[in-house]
Amino acid sequence: MASFSFGAGNAQKLARLPLYGLGRLATAVIPRGSRWAFGCGAGIGDGALAVWEVARERGIDAVWLTTTAAEEREAEARGMAHAAKMSWRGFWMTARARVLVVTHGFGDVNPFAVSGGFVAQLWHGIPLKRIGLDAPEVVRSAFLPHSGAVRAILARMYRGAAQRIGLLPAASHLVRGRLESAFGISYARIAVTGEPRVDVLSRGTAGEREERARRVIARAAPAASGPRRFVLYAPTWRDGDPDPAVPSRADWDAILAALARHDATLLVRSHRLGAGTYDPPMPTDRVVALGADVLADITPALPAIDALVTDYSSLVYDAALVDVPALFLAPDLEDYAARRGFYGAYADVAGADAPRTWPQLVARLDEILGDADAYARAQDRARDLSARVHAFRDGNNARRVMTEILARVGEGRA
Repeated sequence: MASFSFGAGNAQKLARLPLYGLGRLATAVIPRGSRWAFGCGAGIGDGALAVWEVARERGIDAVWLTTTAAEEREAEARGMAHAAKMSWRGFWMTARARVLVVTHGFGDVNPFAVSGGFVAQLWHGIPLKRIGLDAPEVVRSAFLPHSGAVRAILARMYRGAAQRIGLLPAASHLVRGRLESAFGISYARIAVTGEPRVDVLSRGTAGEREERARRVIARAAPAASGPRRFVLYAPTWRDGDPDPAVPSRADWDAILAALARHDATLLVRSHRLGAGTYDPPMPTDRVVALGADVLADITPALPAIDALVTDYSSLVYDAALVDVPALFLAPDLEDYAARRGFYGAYADVAGADAPRTWPQLVARLDEILGDADAYARAQDRARDLSARVHAFRDGNNARRVMTEILARVGEGRA
């Protein structure tokens, strides 16, 4: 069931306008110190954690702003200084921080105390679907949903908030152009450094990466341990709308038969903001849920994946870094393209004949998992996609981001 939509989120922002105003007044008089504050909308992980590790190596005083009790426990286990972001301490830590490192938005830290800090907005994936100001959905509100005036106010709020971003890393010059358009910020604030979040996919040998990834999956979902092949299904978020790709009973019969033929397990990664119902109607050990509730960051698990199935997720670009073949299931392509839209042509990424139904998808899966030559061709397509969007594959993206932050806050490039 969906748990969030732009409409509901934007209505909450409008209701909180007085608090944002009070926060601006407070941060105008609270002096910024030397500490850095980190946060991530998906838990302790993603690019923020990669930059955190570099900051710790450098001896930078830092605090992680947590959202849940589970994040607090994980921060304790990692030995991380932390504070609940929506507490008074979280407000103070955010207001006093010189540098704020986020991955989703200002809500990753205390959103009322961001003004005056240097914001490194790492973002959380190379956009395939349109985001930010390029996506009309971003300025939709549950409050007066048909009001052009409300949409205009929200667009101004989004554009104004983006002007507080001091650094936005990009995976490549191609991606840099997309981010400039989506956030409405100057080209100078966007640096082609590579994404810190994918450094883990470039470290060690292929065998070492796969072994690490299998351990990550086994810890998160013990039912998925063992020598089987893994197929990862990761549908994207539809802004609160129902997921049109939930399998029928007949679909499940075909899916499970294919998994058995190839001795594979289907790992289901529903989007954390709007999970569909992917419970097979019959007992099976070949379908395992791998949602954000059991594995906050899926990126380290990708080297163990034999095939990715998605619709419009940016995960396809991450998986391409480790040569994972991607298959596409797009039952609502025309509607999604009209409502959300894409950067470039969808066919340039998914091919001209992306499956619309599970039986069509299962046929593609049979093809690549059952034929070594077909699998090799699918890997070649993944490599070509990676070459188009990733400028770096050396595992040092977080270090380049650190260098950029230090330069932009006046601490040089040491």
